[in-house]
Amino acid sequence: MADKKKIIIVGAGPGGLTAGMILAHRGFDVQIFEKAEEVGGRNAAIKLGGYTFDTGPTFLMMNYILEDMFRETGRSAKDYLDFKRLDPMYRLIFDDREFSPSTDRVKIIKEMDRVFPGESKNMERFMQNEGKRFEMLFPCLQKDYSSFTAFFKPVFLKAFPYLALDRTIYQNLSTYFKEEKLRLSFTFQSKYLGMSAWECPGAFTIIPYIEHKWGIFHVIGGLNRISHAMAKVVEEECGKIHLKTPVKRIITEGKKAKGVELENGEKIMADEVIVNADFSYATTHLFDKGVIKKYTEPKLMKRKYSCSIFMMYLGVKKKYNMPHHNIFFSKDYRTNVDNIFKNMKLTDDTAFYIQNASMTDPTLAPPGKSTLYVLVPVPNKKANIDWKTEKEKVKNNVLNLMETKAGLKDLRQNIEAEMIYTPDNWVDDLNVFLGATFNLGHNLSQMLYFRPRNRFEEVKNVYLVGGGTHPGSGLPTIYESSRISANLISKKYNVPYEIPTLLSGKITVDGK
Repeated sequence: MADKKKIIIVGAGPGGLTAGMILAHRGFDVQIFEKAEEVGGRNAAIKLGGYTFDTGPTFLMMNYILEDMFRETGRSAKDYLDFKRLDPMYRLIFDDREFSPSTDRVKIIKEMDRVFPGESKNMERFMQNEGKRFEMLFPCLQKDYSSFTAFFKPVFLKAFPYLALDRTIYQNLSTYFKEEKLRLSFTFQSKYLGMSAWECPGAFTIIPYIEHKWGIFHVIGGLNRISHAMAKVVEEECGKIHLKTPVKRIITEGKKAKGVELENGEKIMADEVIVNADFSYATTHLFDKGVIKKYTEPKLMKRKYSCSIFMMYLGVKKKYNMPHHNIFFSKDYRTNVDNIFKNMKLTDDTAFYIQNASMTDPTLAPPGKSTLYVLVPVPNKKANIDWKTEKEKVKNNVLNLMETKAGLKDLRQNIEAEMIYTPDNWVDDLNVFLGATFNLGHNLSQMLYFRPRNRFEEVKNVYLVGGGTHPGSGLPTIYESSRISANLISKKYNVPYEIPTLLSGKITVDGK
């Protein structure tokens, strides 16, 4: 590009880094500003002594999407990252049984016959039907919805019958499986979106399909290494990442962005600004008063948001014989879920998740020791919960559950490093609006065109990436949000780019 167009990216999370490396490779002058000391945002590493934890995501699905993002820069992710497929994918623990699904068709049928006799015959029907739904719907998630006319394009019209508008994930799974706990084994994935399975749209049944089709991966060193790999690509492509450099505001003239002002007062002009900060935080903090009309704080408070999470990062001085991913269901799981999303209160017998990644990855802890990452879904900050009072109560309750339900009877005496995140920490430390760690809810009125758009509708020259914009939360969809925004910018400046197809391979076009 003879006259390099300057792109400023606010935030070095997965969305900002993906957009940064793609645009830098295409010849744009990319500058990324990050307030933290390292890249990653909610995908950054937490280091406690000799222990390393992922702050947020620990499940990597659809790793071919990640490979696609590296391929956009002429590279392979495998040259930067060491992937390990997990088999079984995870262990699901109920009050009376355990279930360990595998992507191996023979193994999963055998496991279903063992745990849920008579149900395995329905697995093939589930894979066929949801595979077709995925084939129809996922291309819609790869498109931008800058205009309402996107709904009239052939790709969406073909997909419309597969949206399952009349049912939730739970209702949809009920058409396949009779056993309640087997349904739950395929519906807990709605938690990835921060939603209840009894409210999450049925279209998202493609998530358990995706897991069973392509599996779940771990990255040696933790999923935070993805962010570091992307940062390396940005720099290899002559982009610049400025750490410990918070952005104070986005400079606007009229309804057009002109650049950013840093906390130190320095003003940097740009042709386009990409926002990777939490969407609702950005609209309420990064623009001058009066610029944003549609997404003011009072209006945002009326929208639906995901749950929050209570996190425990524990460095323990022994190894536990426990699989990599472990999900413990509460005995009355429906009430637990309703308390999180409807009643907005805490539950003593709560569901929780333990990642025991040291079983797979020896780099995360000193020899003979291990990291335990513990996640508990809790209400977001709309709830009337005083976390200064409740923090220790919840911590001790979860430790009790880990000792009893997970069998870690000597856990307390082996903890030598500890960090706790409550919804307050998500708000204060990572600028997550309402502590809603999975962003805006994924109900139908907040999806596609009705979600904040990749080409931000309120201010020209502003593009959105991350979980708060289309297509939504989760690493693969965040990567796709970045590619969509990068393609919109490339199209604006007639820079050649590639239109993604469903499973990797692409068609090269000249900015069309």
